[in-house]
Amino acid sequence: MRQDEVESLLDELYTTPPAEFVARREELAAAAKADGHGEDARRIHAARRPTLAAWAANLLLRSRPEESRQFLELGQALREAYRTLDAAGLKELSAQRRRIVAALSGQAARLAREAGHGLSDAVQQEVESTLRAVLADPGAAEQWAGGRLDSALTPPSDFGTARMPDVPRKPARRTASPPPAPGTAKDELAERRRQRRRQQLDRARKAADRAAQRLREKRADQSEAETRLAQARDRHAQALEQVSAAERQLDRARETLRRAEREQQRAEERQGATADAVARAERQAREAAEAADRLAASDEGA
Repeated sequence: MRQDEVESLLDELYTTPPAEFVARREELAAAAKADGHGEDARRIHAARRPTLAAWAANLLLRSRPEESRQFLELGQALREAYRTLDAAGLKELSAQRRRIVAALSGQAARLAREAGHGLSDAVQQEVESTLRAVLADPGAAEQWAGGRLDSALTPPSDFGTARMPDVPRKPARRTASPPPAPGTAKDELAERRRQRRRQQLDRARKAADRAAQRLREKRADQSEAETRLAQARDRHAQALEQVSAAERQLDRARETLRRAEREQQRAEERQGATADAVARAERQAREAAEAADRLAASDEGA
């Protein structure tokens, strides 16, 4: 087996519902072994069954690749912003982060439900925890990007807290010094830091807004698709009912035809018997008339 074939099989395996995971894993491993690929079979067999939350997160990544890529990019921007923003900026980004995580975890829940496995509140919270970890931790982001989670991820406890960034302090001088005059290098450095923070905040806000807008668009597309699906199902049900009614009408028509054919056969039989009887009666009438004519002729001759 080529390496990309093995990777593709593993990707498929980790989007298989957990209840079916082991059976599918053994099937794939047995097929690889039967084809003489023992090492590939051992690798497939070593795959660990994911929890329901991990499976939903894997399913989200594979089913929504563009949104997932943008989510990973958003996480990188947020991590940079959290390192430099002040308390007010952190608070605003935290609110945006919560909204985006809730929207994306809602998509994961819908995908799981469509695959036949609804998520409980506890599992839904694990999915949200995994997505928060992806935003907060580059290691978690890399794990999720691989699409083969076997358990939920936990975000770092200090990510997104409203705190001021640490600023190195110079040791106090023994002798008092006059306050720096405006325009000194220290003021310029502080101003550059403020500008950099504002730029980072602006980038993070724009990234969050774009992600939120994309999620709204995708949710609108999904709502429209669900409406169309419901309409199509209604039309399908109506067509089935019409077909059933037509089939019932056809069955009745066929039964009527069979009865008519039986009646026609009996009528034809009666008509044939009557025709035979008429022919016999006509023959007997001719014979009787001829006999009468002969008798009359013999009486006149006598």
